[in-house]
Amino acid sequence: MTFALGSFRSEGQPSFCGMTFAEGGVARVVALKTLLEGLGEGWPAMASHSLLSLFDQWDSNLVWLRRAREFLGSEAGRRVRRFDLSALHVDAPHVPRQILCVGANYRTHVIDILLAQPSPRMAGMAPAERRAEAARMMDERAATGTPYAFSKLPSCVLGPYDSLVLPHDVMQPDWELELAVVIGRPARHVDRANAMNHVAGFGVANDVTARERVYRADIPDLATDFLAGKSCPGFLPFGPWITPRDFVDHRDLTITLRLNGETMQNGHTADMVFDVPRQIEYLSNRVQLWAGDVICTGSPAGNGMHHRRFLRPGDELDGSITGLGSLHNRCMAE
Repeated sequence: MTFALGSFRSEGQPSFCGMTFAEGGVARVVALKTLLEGLGEGWPAMASHSLLSLFDQWDSNLVWLRRAREFLGSEAGRRVRRFDLSALHVDAPHVPRQILCVGANYRTHVIDILLAQPSPRMAGMAPAERRAEAARMMDERAATGTPYAFSKLPSCVLGPYDSLVLPHDVMQPDWELELAVVIGRPARHVDRANAMNHVAGFGVANDVTARERVYRADIPDLATDFLAGKSCPGFLPFGPWITPRDFVDHRDLTITLRLNGETMQNGHTADMVFDVPRQIEYLSNRVQLWAGDVICTGSPAGNGMHHRRFLRPGDELDGSITGLGSLHNRCMAE
């Protein structure tokens, strides 16, 4: 029986760590602390006050979470207090200690960028030739290249339904909806074949970007400035919950973002240049990954730069990924 894990609040109450699941066609939430009390003696004192502490012992905790989900269907389990999801405020699942992002990782997206900003080797080529050359470059990169990664600060994390504040001095705030991977076991020098054993689950993230700050015209030889371009407060709406790895086929997910009801991104994870295991392999060979860390795995084509339309106060952003839930963030002026 499937379930997901998140952080929830009822009105006037502090946030609690909960399990959400479908019951009778209705989305329900059970507080993990209440669930453990209902299980009685003989069950481990599984950390239940935050998802981060849950991920720290993920392998053993997942076993008990599965059993707890089954318990909820029993006669005794039906007496455990449930909330209707619709009556709760959903917070970001947790604030990770580290957020790593992989850029330029969707084949179609990068080809579009290369066509809009052709490299010197494409000079003089007809449009069809440029597209063929861009596709060849992507195939070569996938076969012999490595991911391009950077980090965002934890202070970027925003709740899945909270307002996104657009800084007054950012002129080109842009959206980038992405599959988020949550690490469930520390990873260092992990090979691709074993990488998925270090994943706890998946969520939805929007890697919001101050587009005009990414490239520094004053120091062009130093290329990108991701601290300024990526890490404004609230520039990572994240959630709405974490769905455990065993319930998700990360290779077959559709990623859709709508701006004021109009579809702007509609991509598929099969279009990744470097898949999730390859990203974990690369990152773990560069840095130490901790339990609870979030990897944003790249954005499909269709961001604001492509549409020549950036975020404005009053805009409504709706982002969803197959089976993982949705984000809804309204933009407001700082």
